[in-house]
Parts: sequence; structure tokens; C-alpha cells
Amino acid sequence: MRPRASGGLVYVVDDDVSVREGVASLVRSAGLEAKALASGQEFLALQRLEIPSCLVLDIQLPGLSGLDVQQELVRSGANLPIIFLTGYGDIPMTVRAIQAGAAGFLTKPFEKEELLRAIRRCFGGYHKFNRQPRDQFNDKLTQEKLYLEDETRSEMNFGEIIGNSASLRGLLKRVETVAPTDSTVLIYGETGTGKELIAHSIHKKSQRSGRAFVSVNCAALPPSLIPSELFGHEKGAFTGAMQRRLGRFELADGGTIFLDEVGELLPDTQVALLRVLQEREFERVGGGRPIRVDVRVIAATNRDLKTAMANGTFRADLFYRLNVFPVEVPPLRDHSSSF
Repeated sequence: MRPRASGGLVYVVDDDVSVREGVASLVRSAGLEAKALASGQEFLALQRLEIPSCLVLDIQLPGLSGLDVQQELVRSGANLPIIFLTGYGDIPMTVRAIQAGAAGFLTKPFEKEELLRAIRRCFGGYHKFNRQPRDQFNDKLTQEKLYLEDETRSEMNFGEIIGNSASLRGLLKRVETVAPTDSTVLIYGETGTGKELIAHSIHKKSQRSGRAFVSVNCAALPPSLIPSELFGHEKGAFTGAMQRRLGRFELADGGTIFLDEVGELLPDTQVALLRVLQEREFERVGGGRPIRVDVRVIAATNRDLKTAMANGTFRADLFYRLNVFPVEVPPLRDHSSSF
């Protein structure tokens, strides 16, 4: 495939015609061009790629899968940001997509604005990197040089996290993989293993690093106060609510919120959190107006949430929304240098 300059085009590849045409229509309504295709083979048969452009790509395609298409683009030297789409709760495929270098990753059904944000970030990447002439940028040797320079800058640059064991290096590699994406992360680990340091490292190496990182320890707050802490409250919402108070999600708007010990949340709060993850909106305690936020969620737990699901104390739909990219922090005894 050879690049061709244009004002910007979004390729949409999905075998489901309703999804394919729906995404294309959404893209056009946002003032961008869209080209809809039904298969990976049809996309790869194109003789030229518009520049700048991005690809919204279903992973589970008949014939060539989305990951197969991505691999073929890499082999051909085409530098095209990809936003992967996949089915609800498909965790192994999520991990593979992110490791394949996805610029974005969305689980069906997804929010329209969430997809548009991911597309805007892709086009923003062209402004960041295309300060060089386009022919130079698409030269394979230049791309390899940029990749190696980026690897050198980012290699094990994790501040307070110190260690040299194989398990810790594997953990940090996963952090490197997921940090540049906007995927929700669920961190597993025993108490005292540095889960918040890992969450903060993900934030610092993400595109949201210039915005707030807000941490909430769900186990340290009385259960009755957690909804107000997370979502805020209106004046008079309850006894002692003398004025309106912004919650942690509002304070984290544009940045990252870290929910430590998320397994301690009560059922009502789990429902409210699920709504934020699905719809990117919530209501303050005592309020009736939906408030929209753009927040990346990183959660952590020292509990076995699958057992909690089996016991009925943790919602399965919330678990799958949180567990998009799981990260396991090894116990301190498993590596030679601690956090």
C-alpha cells in the first residue's frame, strides 16, 4: 500500500453491516471522511492509503482476523493507527490487540463519543510525528529509527519502582504495553506490593499524564460515604451536606482515577460505577442531572473477584468492564528487590 495525501480519512472494517455503517455515519457526522469495508481482504486490496488516516478494525473478522490485518500492515511498512473493536469481555483478545500496538481499543457496545475521542487522538498523532516529510516518515528505516529511539527513552523508566527480577521486568513490560492506550486496567496483588505505584506509572506514561491522577482507597472509607466521595453530592443531599461537593470522578476529568480495593464496593456503588464505565456519566448524590466525564479507570484488588462473583458479592458485568487489561503484581517474596 502506498500513501496518498488527503484531508483525513477513517477506514471502517467490520463484517456486521449495522456496526460498519453506523460507525461510518458517526465519523461523517463529526466532519471526517469515512470508507466502510466488509472484510480484511477488501481493505488490504486497496492500492493506496490516504494520509492522514486511521483504521477502525473489528478483531473477529471472517477469513483474515483484525490481528492478521494488523500484522500484514506491519509487514508492508504501512504506518496506520488502528482502533480495535471486539466483543464484550474478550480479555485474551484485548491483551493481544494492545500488545499488537493498538492506538485504541473499544469493547462493543461502545459509546459514540468514546470512539470519536480515540479517532481524534489518532489524527493528533500525525501532528506530533509528521513534522518530518511524509515520504521520510513512511520510509521503513526512518520508522525503525523512531521506534528504537522511543524504546531507549522509555526503557524501565518507572521512577520509584525498583527491581531486577524476571517477574518484575515482565510486569513493567505489561505496563509499558498498556500505558499509551486508554484501556481500563485491573491490577491484582497482595497488600503492600505497590499496586498504586503501578497505577501511577501507567498514568505517567499515558497521553493523560499532564492531567490529574486521583486515588481513592475504597477500603479506607465507610461504605456509606463512598458514593459521595466518588460522585460528589449536592447541597442538602443528606444531613451535614452544607454545600455542593465535587466527587473524585469530576476531579479526575481528563485524567486517571485509581480505585484501590475495588472489591470492597457495596452493590449500589457497583451499579453506579458500572454506569460510569459504560456511559461515561453519573449523577451526584442528591442530584438529578447527568454529568459526563472523560476519565481513564485503573482499579486494584487483593481479593479473588471471580470467587466474589460466584458468591454474589461482586457483579459479573462490572468485573468484565474493569478486567479489560489485567495486570498481576508479584508478591515481594518473588523478586529480589522490593518497591
